[in-house]
Amino acid sequence: MLWRGDFQNARQLLQAMARRADKKPHKPAPTPAEVFNFHRQAQSQRARTLSMLLIPLESDFGIPLRRAPDFRQACREAYGAGGDASVTSLRELLGIVGAHEWRKKGVEIPALGARIHPHYGVYSPVRGEYVGLVAKAPLPTTTLAFDIGTGTGVLAAVLVRRGIERVVATDQDPRALACARENLERLGLAERVEVVQADLFPEGRAPLVVCNPPWIPARPSSPIEHAVYDPESRMLHGFLNGLAAHLTPEGEGWLILSDLAEHLGLRSRDALLAAIDAAGLKVVGRMEVRPQHPRAADETDPLHAARAAEMTSLWRLMVR
Repeated sequence: MLWRGDFQNARQLLQAMARRADKKPHKPAPTPAEVFNFHRQAQSQRARTLSMLLIPLESDFGIPLRRAPDFRQACREAYGAGGDASVTSLRELLGIVGAHEWRKKGVEIPALGARIHPHYGVYSPVRGEYVGLVAKAPLPTTTLAFDIGTGTGVLAAVLVRRGIERVVATDQDPRALACARENLERLGLAERVEVVQADLFPEGRAPLVVCNPPWIPARPSSPIEHAVYDPESRMLHGFLNGLAAHLTPEGEGWLILSDLAEHLGLRSRDALLAAIDAAGLKVVGRMEVRPQHPRAADETDPLHAARAAEMTSLWRLMVR
């Protein structure tokens, strides 16, 4: 449906559609994996339905509807400079505006004593427990570290603030690279962090290699979900299998990983340990923390049982 009436009425219609979609009963499922799959299917169907409400955009991203706000800056951050007139999903547009607000105000990171400003399409570090683990783990070195899949640059910044003299931070997403560079510049750390476009590792070896891969082995349905879902554990296995070739002797690899996938029946602990062993690595230590995000206490969440049991770990790995 292409909406050409009042903008605020379109927003109210979208809200009504969302309330109706959320009233659908959840399918009973005998196993956690099936609960997860049914939940993902329901979320995907909900997203497709709500995305059918479209509104027009002018060439400069102005909205030619009565009572329409000025969202042009938010659209430029997401879509680029503009061009021809077009249409877009109202749901997507409101998501873009939400991302713009996150980018403006930032996310407070206690380990930094500062804010990180995520860009559109770059995962926001709102789950701070994994950042806290990196801030507390004993450092094997203060000379050099690699931050694999840097995203917003938050872990690279934490490592530098802890005294690492130089960090090489990698990502393959241009949005993430721009985001990391902007955050590190804002924090005054750009001279000590080299941001490099790479699929996993940069060239060379380091005495500390840190990676926080997506935690759930499932297929993402949107670009932002690549930070959460790792199809067939590609990034996890890529990190483990390449780590030995990029560590210096006696160096450590830090793998930050939630066990949510284990509680959902999507990956077993034995499978993770077998992957570590097959990569020629050994576990020399592990720190863990229980997440504090609101969904862990939300008993109406279909995945509540798994979320309530979840732990996030920092696995310290060395070459055997």
